[in-house]
Amino acid sequence: MKLIGSLTSPYVRKVRVVMAEKKLEHELIIDNVWSPDAKVKSYNPLGKVPCLIMDDQGSLFDSRVIVEYLDTLSPVGRLIPQNGRERAAVKCWEAIADGILDAAISIQTENNQREAHLRCEKWVQRQMSKIQAALESMENTLGEQAYCTGVNFSLADIAVGCALGYLDLRFSSINWRNNHTNLARLYEKISVRASFEATKPPQ
Repeated sequence: MKLIGSLTSPYVRKVRVVMAEKKLEHELIIDNVWSPDAKVKSYNPLGKVPCLIMDDQGSLFDSRVIVEYLDTLSPVGRLIPQNGRERAAVKCWEAIADGILDAAISIQTENNQREAHLRCEKWVQRQMSKIQAALESMENTLGEQAYCTGVNFSLADIAVGCALGYLDLRFSSINWRNNHTNLARLYEKISVRASFEATKPPQ
């Protein structure tokens, strides 16, 4: 398999962590989605990463679709429960973590891609409020649990870890650890896993 992505995309990182946890061999193809000749456009009509190219040259895109597929490829370390409420809980954690990323990247785009006189501060503040609300919700839901859904490491923890790591990379001013000690404890635990170390984005 081949994975088209970038080293700083948190969505790509989520897929890479899953592949490392599942011990799935793949080739990482670094691509610049902003380039007119970006490789990903040949496999994903939306021109976005991550994009997984399978052995038969078929492709999957959107990190949530890709990780769900990858979890079915090997019985090693199942990351998503197969059905029921436990599965829904893991997917909800992934959704809120990805929501943090959506808001954060929206802020990055507004601040870095638009000319200064065209930027909308109200839009930026709205996205920032989403991040803060999501952090508060995750902090309270996690509580004293060892992992997001209880005692077992899952995709929920991977998604949350990648979201918090991205805040460290791009939004150090948020300093989320100060008011979210449960999340800080979780992040400290999962960030030392080999899969997270191997996919750490360049600073």
